[in-house]
Parts: sequence; structure tokens; C-alpha cells
Amino acid sequence: MKVGFIGLGNMGFPMARNMLRAGHEVWVWNRTPERAEQLVSDGAHLAATPAEAARVGIVFTMLADDDATRAVVEGIDGILAGLPVGGVHVAASTLSVAFSADLARLHHQRDQRYVAAPVFGRPSVAEQGGLRIVAAGPRETLDMLRPLFHALGPDLFVVGEAPELAHAVKVIGNFLLTAMVEALCESFVLAGKAGIERARFAEVVNAVFRSPLVESYSQLLLAERFDQPAFRLRLGLKDVRLALALAEATATPLPLADLIRQHALEGVARGMSEHDFTALLRVLEAHAGIGPMASKSA
Repeated sequence: MKVGFIGLGNMGFPMARNMLRAGHEVWVWNRTPERAEQLVSDGAHLAATPAEAARVGIVFTMLADDDATRAVVEGIDGILAGLPVGGVHVAASTLSVAFSADLARLHHQRDQRYVAAPVFGRPSVAEQGGLRIVAAGPRETLDMLRPLFHALGPDLFVVGEAPELAHAVKVIGNFLLTAMVEALCESFVLAGKAGIERARFAEVVNAVFRSPLVESYSQLLLAERFDQPAFRLRLGLKDVRLALALAEATATPLPLADLIRQHALEGVARGMSEHDFTALLRVLEAHAGIGPMASKSA
């Protein structure tokens, strides 16, 4: 299939590369062209603008947030201008539910199709083609896109026809993920202060709960390689804010999300914006009077 791909960051780059490896013809565009050039050497076509990437009829976006996506959708060089009638925009990023609904309206006004297909998985999972995709849109369009989805991961979960439903699932799922990281960080701090070696505690947790996510994140916390981000703290903070916006819109109390937002915001204030989200551990250590940040404060 011919497909455009816009946004070649930690997630977008391996996703576009896996489409290439699956035999699809891929046009790529990135705000910083160096990333796109790496894929061109692997056989991709370099698009001069987002509009050019969209002209092939199917275009994926994998960008940081609503603003970054809006910047490539609108304008004379944007997706709306380049995508032909009947063409498909697939938003794979984590976007707000309200903005996802806006995108659906914008494309409908131009007789274009829009599908939301955000993904679950860290960059290492994307590299292995193991992403889980949550999709919403017209059934026939989703069926047509299946070969492209298959290049990204083995599991496709269709949650409805209204595209914003997929982004609602993604936002809620990311809230659950950040809540798990918060709970793991608090537990590690408590175990340490109680005199328990964290590695031994992690062994028990992983045996009792038997979750690949718990095991993966507990290992990341033990390694403490916070300066090698796969999921940046500022992006985790953005996602918690999206959950709170959805909670506000649906009159749903979400007190745990408020707490995580405060801790993540404190991490950003302490200069850890570009660290991995697991750096939340440092914030909670400081609250408990231990760790390198507590030492600096003292």
C-alpha cells in the first residue's frame, strides 16, 4: 500500500520503518529532516510538506500533542490541503478527545475520512512490531487499513465508529499506566525506608502480580536510567491532563489523577521534563526525605 507518515520521533520512526519492511511504499515527513533522511536511505520517499505526504491517499500522524498535530493538519501545506477526496488520515498519537472529534469534523467537511488509531507500547515495543492498536472509525475503512496496522503490531481493538472513542480509551489507558507507575514508586520508597532491598521487593511484586507491565516498569525503576527516556515526564504530565480534561467534561471525579499531576508537575519544576516518566521516583523519594534530591534540598 502507499502511505504517508508524518512524525518520526521515538515512536513514529520505528513505526514507519516497520511499514517499509512489510513492503509498503512510504512517504515520510518530519519537522527535522534528518530523521526522515535515515528512512529514505532504507527506501522511503521524502515528502517536502505534510500535504505532499498526504497526497498518496493515506497518511498517518504520530506527533507529541494536539498542537503539533494541528500544525501539520491545517494551512496550505497541511494534510487537509493535500489529502484527496476519500483519502484517510490516521491519527496514531495520544490526542485529546475533544480535538479528535474536531479532526473528524474537519475531514468530513472536505469529504475525507478520519480514523483514530492510537497505540500502546514503548519505543522498544514499536521497534519489535509489537504495538497494541486501539482504533475507531468506519468499519470498511478500518478493514482497508488492516495491512498497515498489521505492520505495527499483532493486536487491533476496534472500539466503535466515532474516532474520538479510540482516543478516550488511550487517554484512560495512559492514566491507568501513570497510576501504576505512581503506585510502584510509592511502594519502592516505602520498601526502602522499611529496610527492604528494592530488588528483592520487586521479585515479590513481579511474582505476585505477574504483569508484563509491572515487571517492565519495576525493572526500569531499579535501573534508574531516567536520562534515557522512552516516555518523557512532560508527555506523561500532558496525558494526565488529558485524562483530567475528559473527567471534567464527563463530570467524573478523578482524585488520583490530580495527585499524579502534582507529582509530575513537581518533577518538571525540578528540571526532569525530558527524563523518563519513571523519574517520578525521585519526587517521591524527596517527599520521604531520601534520595539525591532530598540530599540537595538539605
